[in-house]
Amino acid sequence: MEYKLTFKEYNEALKKDKLLGLKCKECGKINVPPKMVCGQCTSLDMEVVELSGKGNIQTFTTVFVAPEGREAEAPYTIVMVELDEGPWIAGNLIDIDPGKVTMELIGKRVKLGHKVFPGDKYSAGDMARPLFSFES
Repeated sequence: MEYKLTFKEYNEALKKDKLLGLKCKECGKINVPPKMVCGQCTSLDMEVVELSGKGNIQTFTTVFVAPEGREAEAPYTIVMVELDEGPWIAGNLIDIDPGKVTMELIGKRVKLGHKVFPGDKYSAGDMARPLFSFES
């Protein structure tokens, strides 16, 4: 079985602030990050699409006690963003003091960026992860 979009390809595109996903040719659902099969109908018939990276914050959490290897970054806020194309994706929110985050964050427009996190003993090396900032 062949991956239409590998995590390596997804990661390299993210490093260029491009968000790639897979659109199911059977049901139309967009899957992000890449999966082997459609999360809606389990079809294998998917195509790679580039997404806008823009959307609305639906929920969030602030991390005060970071996992091993990221202790120096705490506190930070993680948001779940519903992209304009439909799927939800998680990423860190920048441009705001995590100690001052309130429920007013819900519904705010954001756009995608990225940050490369160094590898640790649990990973295969450096990985890009989504970051979001407020859309101007």
